Amino acid sequence: MNRVFTEDTIVALATPSGVGAISVIRVSGPDSFVAADKIFLGKIKLLHAVSHTIHYGQIVDEPGLVIDDVLISVFRNPNSFTGEDCVEISTHGNPIIIKKIIELLTAKNIRLAEPGEFTKRAFLNGRIDLTQAEAVVDIINSRSEASLRGARNQLDGLLSKKINDLRQQLIDTSSFVELELDFAEEDIEFIDNTELIKRIKNIIREIEKLLATYSFGRVLRDGINIALVGKPNVGKSSLLNYILKESRAIVSHIPGTTRDVIREEVLIDGLLFRLFDTAGIRTSQDEVEGEGIMRSREAVKNADLVLFIDDVEQGFSYDLYDELISLTSSNNIIKVMNKIDIAEASTLEADVFLSAKTGFGTEKLFSIMKERALSGENYSEQSTIVSNVRHYNCLRKAKDNLNSALITSENKLSGEFISVDLRTAAVALSEIIGDVTSDDILNNIFSKFCIGK
Repeated sequence: MNRVFTEDTIVALATPSGVGAISVIRVSGPDSFVAADKIFLGKIKLLHAVSHTIHYGQIVDEPGLVIDDVLISVFRNPNSFTGEDCVEISTHGNPIIIKKIIELLTAKNIRLAEPGEFTKRAFLNGRIDLTQAEAVVDIINSRSEASLRGARNQLDGLLSKKINDLRQQLIDTSSFVELELDFAEEDIEFIDNTELIKRIKNIIREIEKLLATYSFGRVLRDGINIALVGKPNVGKSSLLNYILKESRAIVSHIPGTTRDVIREEVLIDGLLFRLFDTAGIRTSQDEVEGEGIMRSREAVKNADLVLFIDDVEQGFSYDLYDELISLTSSNNIIKVMNKIDIAEASTLEADVFLSAKTGFGTEKLFSIMKERALSGENYSEQSTIVSNVRHYNCLRKAKDNLNSALITSENKLSGEFISVDLRTAAVALSEIIGDVTSDDILNNIFSKFCIGK
């Protein structure tokens, strides 16, 4: 990708706002060194500094008043994150100091950066492709070790390499078809139909492998929503409290204690689980409890997994289970029998027997939750994983066009139709890495970034 030379220089706080030991102000663009030199007093001018060096000095305002002692890192194009001349000012993390330094820089014909503009410039200057740019925001927003490792692999180009390989195969195959069209009158065959079909099928197979990773990738990236559901007093809140290792939900022998959905997050074996403790589902004349029960049903509809909790005293609630089946798939329901510490339950039906009071059986529950969350897949964070819905949709589009090309080839129809479908499939793959991308898509992606990244 060709470098994009911008005329303006941008500035933003790159570290979180607020009070801290250190804050970093990032400046990028052609006037970075000149503007910084106007407010920086050090042993040498930054304009003459060697790239990837750090310089101690002071930031001063126009009257010569010292604002702060700072360290400034110098990065010369094209060997910076953005591919442009860039400086990073490390200052004490006082909002007053940060505000003053940014004001001094903006007075030197430097404008405030838009959300994600530094990463967008890195993309436009060919430092990273679009999947890697999206991985940057995934790394920032990762809530679990698994999602962080997955985003790290995407930033390292694992997905990009696979997409580029498939795209090149498509371009090579399409070139043979188009050459035959150019030499149609000479009746020259550059690729026979059997080989063409074989190549198309191989590419479809590789795309299908990527598509199959999406459910796993989505769990890694976004975590999994789990609704704790059951009749009143079966121990839903007790189980939530045990998992969280804190008294988050009120536990009482009085039915209907939980009136609203309580949402908490927990990491189990590196995966993020969002737990929704719901009101006990039953027939109630209480208006407030009724609202809570309605929200419980909505939580079931929106959940990836449902912990259907019963206790050994009340037994298995077949009527409630049948209602849950009408709200979600039976494959999403884990049947939990609680209070095993107070009675035998050998004749009762459940996927796991446990005691929310003592913790017995919870390790088995966690194992089942993880297995269901990952759908039994054998992928790992080191695999080439699709976790982004935009990537998934582009792959689906490419597959649909390849299937169309395959049917045309098998029916030995005109190469013009095959060529169009192959080219359209290649464009769909190009959209993933950003070789072919509209401004609307770019603006939508980078608007989700924080300012300063």
